[in-house]
Amino acid sequence: MRKWFLLIVVLISSIFITVEVPAQNKIADKLKVFIDCSNTWCDMNFIRTEINLVDFMLDRQAADVHVLITEQNTGGGGNQFQLIFFGQHEFKNNKDTIRCTTDPNATDFEERELLINYLKLGLSPFVAKTKMAKAIVIQMKTKDVGSQGKKDSTSKTTKDPWNYWVFRTGVNGNISADENYKENRLGGNVSVNRVTDKLKIGFDFGGSKNKTSYESEDSTGTPQTIINKNDNYQLQHFLIKSISDHWSWGYELVFSRSTFSNNKSRVLYRTGIEYAIFPYKEVNNRFFTISYLVGARRNNYFDTTLYDKIKETLWEHGVESNLKFNQKWGTISIGAEYHNYLHNWKYFNLGINAEIDIRITGGLSFNIYTSAELTRDQLFLPKEAASLQEVLIRRRELASGYRVYTFFGINYRFGSKLNNFVNPRFD
Repeated sequence: MRKWFLLIVVLISSIFITVEVPAQNKIADKLKVFIDCSNTWCDMNFIRTEINLVDFMLDRQAADVHVLITEQNTGGGGNQFQLIFFGQHEFKNNKDTIRCTTDPNATDFEERELLINYLKLGLSPFVAKTKMAKAIVIQMKTKDVGSQGKKDSTSKTTKDPWNYWVFRTGVNGNISADENYKENRLGGNVSVNRVTDKLKIGFDFGGSKNKTSYESEDSTGTPQTIINKNDNYQLQHFLIKSISDHWSWGYELVFSRSTFSNNKSRVLYRTGIEYAIFPYKEVNNRFFTISYLVGARRNNYFDTTLYDKIKETLWEHGVESNLKFNQKWGTISIGAEYHNYLHNWKYFNLGINAEIDIRITGGLSFNIYTSAELTRDQLFLPKEAASLQEVLIRRRELASGYRVYTFFGINYRFGSKLNNFVNPRFD
């Protein structure tokens, strides 16, 4: 009996040994990766082609690493990419964040080359813990090595000959026509901006001329041509000063003209303060600001308004707030603003917008964008009623108490969770 008891103990011990030891020493064949481009576009064909040591998953919950990629514009006109590597399952204690910045004149090819290099860099520590580690090749030297012991150029402090000033200019237009309809538009823009971590300053000018003509017949059958012309111009100057990690101050000066909005000339000056709930440096992950603005505008109108004004000075104030989160589970962005004229608080504008893209579970995701606005501040509307022709061809802005827009969708994907293949045929 004792022999049988010892035999059973030995068998049970051997089972535990054969089960536990391999589990502790098990090494995955390939790393499973989910690429999540939150607010930017990623060339997944290029990524799959350039990185074949991992398995790219279509389901984030099935992945070993969730890579969240976000993008922000830089003051010089380039883009800063942030890549957060969230380890999952056996890698759940691993997390890393790296950033890279593109040149303002970089092509799409150069941008994706830079992004893929940093993606490889971030994935390397995870791949190193799989059987594919032996295929990794690391080159830790620059392409141009300084001679005679001199330092490489990459170690030198960069001096900007333009002192961070950026100039942009452009001209654009379009022409379209058929037998009954003709449209042409010509526009242009010029901007001068300087952005540092302490100060943002800019000058912007933009404008366009639009002409649309329609060939039709009146009630008697007589041919007639309806012509609609709309012009708009705007010159803007702004300055924003950093006070601390949470506070900012700034002002804006605008001159504008718009035939569509009965605006012969308008001069607007606004100033205000902004408070960031989270430090500004966390903008890639979370962003929550509240600002208060006060201002004055001097309006000159083409036609007498509903309130018998051909020109007037208006004082105003308002509150604005913006909230945005970029996380593994998705993206949420909410904005709200309220403005009113101080001489009569019944003339106000209240707007809210929200954009949500959430991965609920597995292949199920939900997205919605909605905006709503109460408009009680259209003091510029002409007193004379619009004709049917002006309404149909949108020659001028009409009275409206609200504006609403909503887009939503639910998506569900099922089937294979793995997709490493690239097939661009007939794309």
